[in-house]
Amino acid sequence: MLVLLAFIIIFHITSAALLFIATIDNAWWVGEGFYADVWKVCVNNSNCTEIGDNYSNYSTMQAVQATMILSTILCCIAFLIFLLQLFRLKQGERFVLTSIIQLMSCLCVMIAASIYTDRREDLHEGNSYLYSQTSEGSYGYSFILAWVAFAFTFISGLMYLILRKRK
Repeated sequence: MLVLLAFIIIFHITSAALLFIATIDNAWWVGEGFYADVWKVCVNNSNCTEIGDNYSNYSTMQAVQATMILSTILCCIAFLIFLLQLFRLKQGERFVLTSIIQLMSCLCVMIAASIYTDRREDLHEGNSYLYSQTSEGSYGYSFILAWVAFAFTFISGLMYLILRKRK
């Protein structure tokens, strides 16, 4: 039972780490000599421009930023609630609250990655002054980590839903 508990904790911490890396790191769209993320666009690794109010479709990018931050926060809150429930739940009860919060984190990261997947072309074309050299790029590892974090948080949320507290 202790091994299962250790696995669940490590799995949850891994999910949170993936969310932090996907949210913070700057590799959602990469190519030769440039990289772009949900916070800034950098060309030649030195000329960086932050995404701000002058950005066309800024509200779309804000939605991606907000849902990625929210998913990270919810994942951390779910972990803290799991630790609290571990000591406060009666024997045989399920970790439903932890599961709900973790599945909300899953939903948020799915929304963020889906919005970026769908609107990436519009964002790049509408801001050609930033993305003029980025048309030959591809999705970067932060974007892929966001989708992997979606799978991890979903599996974790289901594990908490099925899991019962034992002695």
